[in-house]
Amino acid sequence: MKRSELFFSVATVPLDYIALLAAALLAHRIRFSPQFVELRPVIFKLPLETYFPWAALAALCGVLLFAFSGVYRIAPGRKFGEEFSRIALACSTLLAGVLLVMFSTRYLFESRFILVTSWFFAVFFAAGIRLLIRAAQRQLYRIGVGAHRVALIGQGVIAAELANEFQSRPTLGYRVVERFPDFTPAVPGQLQQLAQDDKIDEVVQATALSQQQTLELVSQLQEVHLDYTYAADLLGTKLNNFQVVIQAGIPLVEVKRTRLRGWGRVWKRGFDVVIAGLLIVVLSPVLLVISIAIVTDSGFPVFFTYWRVGERAKRFRFIKFRSMVNGAHQLRYDPKFVAQQENLRAGTPMIKFKNDPRVTRVGRFLRRWSLDELPQLLLVVAGSMSLVGPRPHEVEEVACYSGGQRQILAMRPGMTGLAQVSGRSDLDFNEEVKLDSFYIQNWSPWLDLQILLKTPAAVLRRRRCV
Repeated sequence: MKRSELFFSVATVPLDYIALLAAALLAHRIRFSPQFVELRPVIFKLPLETYFPWAALAALCGVLLFAFSGVYRIAPGRKFGEEFSRIALACSTLLAGVLLVMFSTRYLFESRFILVTSWFFAVFFAAGIRLLIRAAQRQLYRIGVGAHRVALIGQGVIAAELANEFQSRPTLGYRVVERFPDFTPAVPGQLQQLAQDDKIDEVVQATALSQQQTLELVSQLQEVHLDYTYAADLLGTKLNNFQVVIQAGIPLVEVKRTRLRGWGRVWKRGFDVVIAGLLIVVLSPVLLVISIAIVTDSGFPVFFTYWRVGERAKRFRFIKFRSMVNGAHQLRYDPKFVAQQENLRAGTPMIKFKNDPRVTRVGRFLRRWSLDELPQLLLVVAGSMSLVGPRPHEVEEVACYSGGQRQILAMRPGMTGLAQVSGRSDLDFNEEVKLDSFYIQNWSPWLDLQILLKTPAAVLRRRRCV
């Protein structure tokens, strides 16, 4: 680790203490300011000389909670979102602890405002400190101060991309000093000379070497006290979701199909059940009116059900309001009928006819406003679908998917999704697969919320009806 990185890491500890103490004092100052007292008179006494020692002790406890929650864990490349969540968790734990102490010691004062405001300012100040530190580090990296001086070994795609990334983004903190296309017999001597001249800090291996070569390289770097990073492209592809675990002293790389694992899966399922259940209750009058309109226009049945492919290629019974004439699904794969239509997705596993003659009058209106999909809320509650996810896939389509396209079956299909809000029916099939794959690999609650908020605008946006 570079000295500048260690300095900034250590400096955050006293800065955090000052931030937490300042948050508590600022909350006290605001509560007892003349302007606030006029709005809400004070019915208790809490002089600053009494409040300050307790605030100082709470700030110290907050720093300890920061340490226990992993805020001070030194991890290069950690995302700010991860740091912010740990800060918020630690500050929330501190707030709960203060409330517990007040309740158990009966040392109560009637000011929820001070507690809540202290929590808000604590999170705000601590997060702000890290943003400032990150900005300072980036500026220092930009001028070469504190940057990791790297010797890069390899000539493949990964090595080229790493070299280009380090050169084009100096704020990452890496600078390639020397590059070796291959691990020739002369390389160990050259690395040793670079280390003796204090020109490099670490070596990045970006190509696969033999076991003997790797052992030789690691042994030499340990002797000259250089850091070693292994970045070889073992699987011949880029991996976004992976986790390194140690078993029997051996690092194992687990490649994950999606980020939707563990508590994330629990959260998404709970969110689906609650929101879909509420929507069913709220929209029940609309569902009834649509049912009556379908029967009046083209008779029974009201719903259209058929098999579709969901998570892990498992089939489930799909349901929607019937928007076509009876027997329309069989016509879709009738060669004579297909020959008379213009397939907007020709050349792909999908079939979408232009000006589809099977669509009824009510069905055309339902499709225009995506109202035919409302019964899928029942499938969300049942667990076959999710509010947000890839498009539900038809059995006949999936049979034509290539191996790479089948990765979009790694998650429950959704009523809406990234592909739907990015272009709806006008989207090219391959682009749709890319968007769904991106969603699966980069899932987060925030991404789900963004897609849900964009869905109404995507529905209102006028597209051609097929």
